[in-house]
Amino acid sequence: MVSEGAAVSGTRTAPERAEVALASLMATPPTPDRLRRLLEQALVFAGASFAGVYTPGDDTAQLCLAESAGLPRTLYGLRDCYPATGAFPVAETHRTGRPRWLGPAELAACPDARRTPSPDFSLAVLPLGPAGGGCLLAVGEHPGGFGTDDRACLELIARAVAVPAPPAAGDTGELPDDAFSLAMDTGRVEVGEAILRLFGIGRDSFDGRVETLLGRAVPEDLPALMSVVEADHMSIGDRELEFRILQPGGRPRWLRLRGRLQPGGEGRPARLVGTVADASALRSGVTDVARVQRLAAALATAGTVKDVGQAVVAALRGPLQADRIALAELENDRLVVTVLDPPEPEAWPEVWRSEWRTEWPDAPVRAMPTLGAALREGRARIWPAGSPLEPALAEVGPGGLAVLPLPAGGRMAGACLIGWDRPHEFAPDERALLTACAGLTGQALLRAHAFDAEHELVGMLQRTLLPRRLPRLPGAVAVARYLPTTAGLEVGGDWYDVIPLADNHVALVIGDVQGHNAGAATLMGQMRTALRAYAAEGHPPDVVVAHANRLLLDMETDLFATCAYVDVDMEQGTAWCVRAGHVQPVLRHPDGTAEIVQAEGGPPLGVLDQADFPMTPLRLQPGTVLALTTDGLVESPGTDLDAGMDRLARELAAADPAHLGLVADALLTGAHRGDDVALLLMRYDGMAVRPLRESWTVWRVPEAARHARRFTRRTLRSWGVSPDTLDAALLVVSELVTNALVHTGGPVRLDMSLVNHRLRLAVADSSPRSPVKPASIGWEATGGRGILLVEAVSEAWGTVPVSGGKQVWADLVPDG
Repeated sequence: MVSEGAAVSGTRTAPERAEVALASLMATPPTPDRLRRLLEQALVFAGASFAGVYTPGDDTAQLCLAESAGLPRTLYGLRDCYPATGAFPVAETHRTGRPRWLGPAELAACPDARRTPSPDFSLAVLPLGPAGGGCLLAVGEHPGGFGTDDRACLELIARAVAVPAPPAAGDTGELPDDAFSLAMDTGRVEVGEAILRLFGIGRDSFDGRVETLLGRAVPEDLPALMSVVEADHMSIGDRELEFRILQPGGRPRWLRLRGRLQPGGEGRPARLVGTVADASALRSGVTDVARVQRLAAALATAGTVKDVGQAVVAALRGPLQADRIALAELENDRLVVTVLDPPEPEAWPEVWRSEWRTEWPDAPVRAMPTLGAALREGRARIWPAGSPLEPALAEVGPGGLAVLPLPAGGRMAGACLIGWDRPHEFAPDERALLTACAGLTGQALLRAHAFDAEHELVGMLQRTLLPRRLPRLPGAVAVARYLPTTAGLEVGGDWYDVIPLADNHVALVIGDVQGHNAGAATLMGQMRTALRAYAAEGHPPDVVVAHANRLLLDMETDLFATCAYVDVDMEQGTAWCVRAGHVQPVLRHPDGTAEIVQAEGGPPLGVLDQADFPMTPLRLQPGTVLALTTDGLVESPGTDLDAGMDRLARELAAADPAHLGLVADALLTGAHRGDDVALLLMRYDGMAVRPLRESWTVWRVPEAARHARRFTRRTLRSWGVSPDTLDAALLVVSELVTNALVHTGGPVRLDMSLVNHRLRLAVADSSPRSPVKPASIGWEATGGRGILLVEAVSEAWGTVPVSGGKQVWADLVPDG
């Protein structure tokens, strides 16, 4: 077994190896990329994540980033320029000529510091010669900051740095044949004749747009290429990238791009200038540290753990000509593999297949003691062909095996295993490449885990604010779907609800709170709860929405909400729709036609104090599907709202309403994920058994209770109720009506319904106070026995709020 350190340098220390590498670089004739190659040594020997050189520009009052290497500076809140007289360490070191070594606590106290990404974030700033000559800045994410050897390496690099004058290509004069100049604000590009020949484009047919050139690139290489040519990802300094284009015959051709982003000035945009050459004759000279840069760019945009693994495979397997790569995370004593390439189980050792779980293996570290030792040491280890290894590792790389422990946050985040089937000779450059990639990958895994955890937290919060399940409805079926936005980690404000109401009514609600943040999600939860409470009180739809509007105004928030509220009478097949700034409902009729309901609407909730919310009647035949959605489904940056509503209506008309869940899934196919999407569908089937109902308005006259009993007797006889049940019903009606007349004011209404041999008698009044059953009653008491009598003869009784008042009900179930 040969370790990486022993094979390359024997007993040399890191500063000694850095000194040898720097001397080799300085011995070569000066080239435009020498400064960048010097900075790359900070990544390899000092374990830096970012290294850059700041020098005085044309304006000596500013220190500008002349060159950089490693991860994008924006990840660490670093700027392209700092005032030379400012308090940031770059400016202080430039003025004083004294180095600065800062940890998270010192950085937090800096006036110009923007952020510290992790508790182990540290900064090193070293002068370039005497005071006033600029400085070298390095960022590290190792626990404890830069160690003694790391500092010695950085000091060697700072002494070796010689800052070249910024190139003027692309500013004035005619471009060389292999050069280009890209305006970052417009995407217009000037290119030399040699570049056009490489791309197979004639001068007369070239339109000057960078998209025309990017269109010739192989799709797999576009993300890395875009990280160079997009201003959001590009940093000041030179960049190098290899990519493929498709030739007219269909075969790919490798090209190499070298570019430098030049900052703009007064009235001048920033420009990317550089060269493009045929890489087929240059590939032997490609530096492995350039591949580290490409990996760093890919990892900077990798959001999830799986994205990190795919970026590592793309960066290492091809250049190293490896046969298999595994990226695994260390969870306790388990090596949970997140990415395998190739993914087929047969390509991996038997012990891995025995632990196969779902689609990836779960390899125990205890089965591979050699790997466990490498993880404890924390150093890259390489074993050539024929090394005596346990089967779990030997079969991964019979021709050679590299194990890269992935350090992150003071611990081992996992390991990357690279194997070859044929004997592989490990060059020193490959070893440096592996070492540098290990640190970058470990930090990327740490960030990706935080991203995944935050995504899970967002999803959990969203799920708790929405209904866990929809209720079963009498005479209808309802399904709902919710898709969170994929843009960032923000919580959305879309919601839906299905609320069973009295007398076989159902309220369907859908809404959207402005914004995508915790405030919008919190407000969404409050609005959903408020609408449910107002609906349960028995208010009509317009009053429910008006109350919600008043509540939102009283909450003194800057946010507003849109809402659609539909109250459906399941017995009659009718509905009332109220819109508050929301998109229209869509009806699919039983004959297969779809209609966008032209329901009159009011303003969004929380906008106007005095607002009207008119009600629009709807008629539902059995088989009708009602669709409510939020604007995320029908509107996007490239789709007009009217066009999106027409598309929704067409797709709903073409769907089979018999399988409502499949209809919902089909409607969400291809939805734009830049916004949340909520969808609520209800198919009205009609009630198989319709209740018998009658109502009576009780007048406040001396004979009111007798009139109510007479109406009850006549109605129940017509319904065929037995005499015993009729006598009990007359007693209940007499007591409930008398209580309402004596103890309340305003109108009193008697409602009776009979469904499935269950008789309900209910008396509604305008008082919100519920009747109280006395705990005890004496013989001398003149009242209080009414509720006791109702309880004695009823199967059940209770009270519910009804539009500012209450309804007291009692159920009777005839015997037999």
